[in-house]
Amino acid sequence: MRMELTVMTLIRNAVFLAAVASTVACTGPRAFTRGQYEDPNQIEMLSDKFNENDLQLIAKKMADSLMASPQFAAIQGRPLIVIKTFKNSTSEHIDMKSLADKIQVALSRGGKFAFQDVAARKDVAEEYEYQGSGYVDPNQAKGPGQQAGADYVLTGEISSIIQEVGADKLVYYKMTSKLSNLRSGIVDWTDEKELRKKFEKQGVSW
Repeated sequence: MRMELTVMTLIRNAVFLAAVASTVACTGPRAFTRGQYEDPNQIEMLSDKFNENDLQLIAKKMADSLMASPQFAAIQGRPLIVIKTFKNSTSEHIDMKSLADKIQVALSRGGKFAFQDVAARKDVAEEYEYQGSGYVDPNQAKGPGQQAGADYVLTGEISSIIQEVGADKLVYYKMTSKLSNLRSGIVDWTDEKELRKKFEKQGVSW
């Protein structure tokens, strides 16, 4: 009788282990295998971190404000702007280059301003050197001393304040931008964009 119980126990254990192994083999490692395109302007708050919607809202506010400002409402010509690297004063990693690029794209579409690419200056200098090496027709070669001088420099800084009380978390961001006149040193335009988001801590099930 005892031997029969032992055999039955072994059989049950074997069946159980086989079922577990089958389940693991069927599921395997989890992976994202199917997706679809979504509207990049649709607001999604999947975490309490700075996200692409925050970037879009800030860039739109800065570009719209600058283009509508009284200082540039009836301006003649297209002032030349240099955009410097924006400062990140938050505790998060924020892609400040993407933010600056998005503001530049929005301003370019408005047609009121022209831009110089600071990041391309090294490449431009190398191209000058090549065009002056004798390989390029001297009548067509470009060189130092021919570039247009920028009229303005655009700077910006983003800061944040985080408050946690019980299960609630408040995240506040403030982006401030300034457009400085390179001839006079005067700030001809400045504005800010504020974002305030509230999150509720919830349990995560697996």
